[in-house]
Amino acid sequence: MDKLDAQIQQAFDILKNTRHLVALTGAGISTRSGIPDFRSPESGLWDHYDPMEVATITAFKQKPEAFYDWIRPLAQKTLVAQPNPAHLALAQLEKSGPLQALITQNIDGLHTKAGSQTIYEVHGHLREATCMHCLQIYQTEDVFADFLADGRIPRCPGCGGILKPNIILFGEILPITVLNRAKRQINQCDTLIVAGSSLEVAPAGDLPLLAKYAGAKLIIVNLTETHMDYLADVLIHADVVDVLPQLAANFVPNHP
Repeated sequence: MDKLDAQIQQAFDILKNTRHLVALTGAGISTRSGIPDFRSPESGLWDHYDPMEVATITAFKQKPEAFYDWIRPLAQKTLVAQPNPAHLALAQLEKSGPLQALITQNIDGLHTKAGSQTIYEVHGHLREATCMHCLQIYQTEDVFADFLADGRIPRCPGCGGILKPNIILFGEILPITVLNRAKRQINQCDTLIVAGSSLEVAPAGDLPLLAKYAGAKLIIVNLTETHMDYLADVLIHADVVDVLPQLAANFVPNHP
C-alpha cells in the first residue's frame, strides 16, 4: 500500500464511524471541470487582474465594465461546465453516506448540477443577478445572453439599471442567513472534510478551526498546503478528483 492509499484508508476509517459529515469545498474541486481557480500560476483568475480593481463592490459601482471584462470568460466556462467525479462523489456521500451538508466557496453551481441537496453557497452564485437601481432579481440565463455573446453589460429589462450577479464581491458582507446555517452545521458535525480549498479567504477559511473547537475530526484534501494542515487528523495532498470518488465508492453505511 503506497502513501496515498494509506491516507485514503485513514480517511475512510474516520468516515465509516461518522454520523454527521460536513464538506467544505473551494475552487480546487472545479478545476477539472474546466473552471480556473484564483491563484494558480498562469491559469488563476487573478493572474492577469488585480482583484481590488475589478472584484470589489466599490470597483463594480464605479467601473462595472472592468468587472464584466474580467468575469465574462469565467461566466462562459461556468455555463457549459459539468460536474466532475469529485462533485459526484460528494452527492453520493449525501445520498448513501453520512454527509449532511455541503458548504462551498464556489459560485459555479456544479454541486447542484451533481445532485447535492443541502448546499450553503457562502460566496453566492451566478444563477441570478440583481438590478443595482430597482433591486429586481432576474435569472441570469434570461438576461445575460447578449453579455455572453458580445460582452455588452447586462441591464435591467425594467428600469435599465446595471445588473450585478448574485456573487459576493470583496467589500460585501456574506449572506448572513446562509453563513449562520453553515456555522450551525459546523458546530453539529463530528467530521469535516475540506476538499479543494486553500482556506485563505475568511470567514469560510476559518470553519475548520471552528469544527475542531467543537470536537470534530478534520480531513483535508488539497493539492497544496494550507495554514490549517497542522489541525488535520488526515492530510492528503492530492487532487480531490482522485481521492473523493474512492472514499465514496468504499463507503458502506454502518448505521441507518
